[in-house]
Amino acid sequence: MRISVNWIRDYIDVSLSIPRLIEELNSIGLLIEEWEEKGGDVILDLETYANRPDTLGHMGVARELAAKLGLPIKEQTWPLTELEEKTSDLVDIQIWDGDLCPRYSGIIVKGVQLGTSPDWLIKKIEAMGLKPINNVVDVSNYVLFATAQPIHIFDLAKIGGRKIIIRRAKKGEILRSLEGEDIHLSHEMLVIADDKKPIALAGIIGGEESAVSEYTRDVFIESAYFDPVSVRKTNKKAGIQTDASYRFERGADISFSPQAALMAASLLTQIGGEATKGIKDVYPKPKKSKTVVLRNHRVSELLGVDVDEDFIEKTLTDLGFQVELQQQGIWRIKIPFFRIDIEREADLIEEIARFYGFDRIPARIPPLKTLEPVLDQKRRRVNRLRQLLFHYGFDEVVNYSFFDPEKEAIFETSRKAVRIRNPISSRASLLKTTLIGGLLENIVWNRNRGAEGVHIFEAGKIYFSQDETCVEQLMLALVTSGFVGTTHWQTESEKADFFQLKGTCEDLMADLHYEPFSFQEENHPFFQQGYSLSLHFKGKAVGYLGLLKEDILDSYSLKDPVWAAELNLNELFERQPQSFLYSPVIKYPSMSRDVSFIADQDVVFQEIKEVVERLSIPYLEKFELYDRFSGPFIPKDKISLSFRFIFRHPKRTLLTEEVDNLQQKIINALKTSFNIQLREGEKIDK
Repeated sequence: MRISVNWIRDYIDVSLSIPRLIEELNSIGLLIEEWEEKGGDVILDLETYANRPDTLGHMGVARELAAKLGLPIKEQTWPLTELEEKTSDLVDIQIWDGDLCPRYSGIIVKGVQLGTSPDWLIKKIEAMGLKPINNVVDVSNYVLFATAQPIHIFDLAKIGGRKIIIRRAKKGEILRSLEGEDIHLSHEMLVIADDKKPIALAGIIGGEESAVSEYTRDVFIESAYFDPVSVRKTNKKAGIQTDASYRFERGADISFSPQAALMAASLLTQIGGEATKGIKDVYPKPKKSKTVVLRNHRVSELLGVDVDEDFIEKTLTDLGFQVELQQQGIWRIKIPFFRIDIEREADLIEEIARFYGFDRIPARIPPLKTLEPVLDQKRRRVNRLRQLLFHYGFDEVVNYSFFDPEKEAIFETSRKAVRIRNPISSRASLLKTTLIGGLLENIVWNRNRGAEGVHIFEAGKIYFSQDETCVEQLMLALVTSGFVGTTHWQTESEKADFFQLKGTCEDLMADLHYEPFSFQEENHPFFQQGYSLSLHFKGKAVGYLGLLKEDILDSYSLKDPVWAAELNLNELFERQPQSFLYSPVIKYPSMSRDVSFIADQDVVFQEIKEVVERLSIPYLEKFELYDRFSGPFIPKDKISLSFRFIFRHPKRTLLTEEVDNLQQKIINALKTSFNIQLREGEKIDK
């Protein structure tokens, strides 16, 4: 924005040197990029901001500078030479679209003699980098650059029916611009029309057919407020950028519309015209001004410095705000319409900081009052799951919530999928009903890039319809495939298997204190028959794990086995975990015994675990299955199971005889329940 220093002096008596003037403007955020001397004047190139349209005119810049320097604004008078005829009797203004044009003002000036502008006006126009055209056009440009309020002047004789209608364009209408180009209008565009045709594109440009010419004698001056979004869209679609549209699309001052028309009419009457009586101002739904409460203690909290109350009141008053003291240290501030950037208390505090001086604000972090965050148990538990899975070598992924309908049908989740109303692709038109589908795509992506083992998990939501409502359910899914760990020339790499996945699920449950839990053989649509387990807690299935079916893997072009698990975290977190009990660390040593059995192949660890737990063996700290083997040295339909039992007394060292007796009790119970046999060399003589 070009700013003339001589023009600024029309509003305030500023006598600073140019370097000092630039320094003062820069200190309040009105940055001067460069300046030049021209014809006895100094032209400043002011950086403007999209949310400060008031600084697009000399009046707004002068207001800011006056507040900074403590100078009064010179009062402007705009006398009129008036006729007896009333404006409202000579022109009819109708607003058909109040949303896009809430206010429209106008006045008529008769007997205008088109000619060269006075010298003072020519200097003002040239200072803006424009070429003077004639007194009528130059007056409209003067008002624009003085106040940031665009106006337009029509030849009154060319307005059909003496009607001004603000409406949307009709299909097929064309407006010939002042440059002689045809603008094809669409229904989204707002136009100024007479009783037959459009005569201007609202807020952007006037039409050739209603433009002033050497034969013009009577003119109609338009000053209005147009919706910024509407002007912006029309500007882009028509491909026309003007000084008027540049200001309207940033937001004009809706309260200043009549005053701008009065200024233009006054200037035209000073060069020979006569104005009709009264401004025709159509404003059916007056806009209410915003009010914001400002608290002095909040100023101190945000700025980190105490600001004098008198300084706050004076600064805001000088900037055009109406300040009303509610009680000591609290004001109700009425925001002027030209300050569209002020929405809340912090915006007012920023104004105070600008004029107080950022250099006077200490460079330290002010104390902040914070509230303790509400403890989210669900999030805390999910974070614990993440840490444990990282320990087990699983990497976390986050996938999109979209799902391919063809893949969803293959999974047969029995959940009614939610269809997306406006999908980005036909292959992503559903919300996912399982997390495993996305994880399989991750496996494919990594395998195609040379990964020999992929072990990943995702904690996220699935979606499905139930009783005509959309249900969101928090789930945890794990998949493991390929080699475990890094390959090494000295050791043979192991492949992921069912026991790795099952052990991970066991530790997840134990770490969150969801015990006792159990596994049961149960068919599931995802998993191959005989390779599927359900995970139960307090009598409710909270998850499933197993070997994915071949037809599911084929749909993703995967050949290697993939072991997967999916846990319903919503179902799990709704149940109360086991209370955490503290017990001191036992200082006495433990004793461990390894025992190997030959058992039927259909004997499962879960059943053995239940039998041992029912025995309530004293001092049995824990036991675990550490080896499972079948091969040529094991009878057909049999399997070798090796267990490690760990015993510990809390108050003394256990004796060998005591441990032998406890171990024999366990062996006898297992023989009775499962008809197992000790491996050769394991017999204990008693």
